[in-house]
Amino acid sequence: MANTKSAEKRTRQSAERRVRNRGARGEMRTAIKKVRGALAGGDAAGAQAALQNAVQIIDRTAKKHVVHGNTAARTKSRLVKAVAKASAK
Repeated sequence: MANTKSAEKRTRQSAERRVRNRGARGEMRTAIKKVRGALAGGDAAGAQAALQNAVQIIDRTAKKHVVHGNTAARTKSRLVKAVAKASAK
């Protein structure tokens, strides 16, 4: 338990940030799943549309430092590569 007022404030801030970060991370994961779901269903056009949305969300999540920038870049790279492969078929 926090012993000082500043420690109590930090505990409150951490709890608020945790909730906010979980929401942002969940939104990102959902967007990624939509792209992969469209790819699994063979819907190249739907995957392309979902990819555009996912890239925006991933960038926003990285900008807020919820995920590391390199993690965001790697995720986007893999998604773009997968959509390009599906579109080429």
